[in-house]
Amino acid sequence: MADEFVKVGRIVGAFGLKGQVKVEPLTDFAERFDKGARLRLKGEWVTVEAMREHKGRPLLKLSGINNLTVAEAHQWEYLEAAALENPNLEEDEYMVEDLVGLKVSTVEGEELGVVGNVLNYPAHEILEVGEILIPLVKEFVKSVDLEKGLIRVQLIPGMRPGEL
Repeated sequence: MADEFVKVGRIVGAFGLKGQVKVEPLTDFAERFDKGARLRLKGEWVTVEAMREHKGRPLLKLSGINNLTVAEAHQWEYLEAAALENPNLEEDEYMVEDLVGLKVSTVEGEELGVVGNVLNYPAHEILEVGEILIPLVKEFVKSVDLEKGLIRVQLIPGMRPGEL
């Protein structure tokens, strides 16, 4: 893997007087926030001492953050974890870093460019290929071939810039 650590969450606020933090998850692997998990915060290791969900987000008690003031000081900071070497993925699941840089073409063979980024949205991820945004769902993404470095897509009218 290119990076030793990956961003798995961002602290979006403090909660309660004992220093719990509300986290916006940036990972599909919820176990990253389990009790006992080790995370990096501003380059320092912290341990998840407790975790529960609050309004659909992880609410964490992290070691070293023991009051509201300290928790508030970490708002907007990222939590990182060691990159997973062999995550358990289903047949049609991929790591974001495996998709970025792959060539994208239509099922008819027209080359569209390369995946510059994978945007994480609540409903699903979106492939950013130049100015074209392609939802990462089976209706549009017909095949992903990591060995060939190619993604085949089916676009609909209006997906290309300038089309109505």
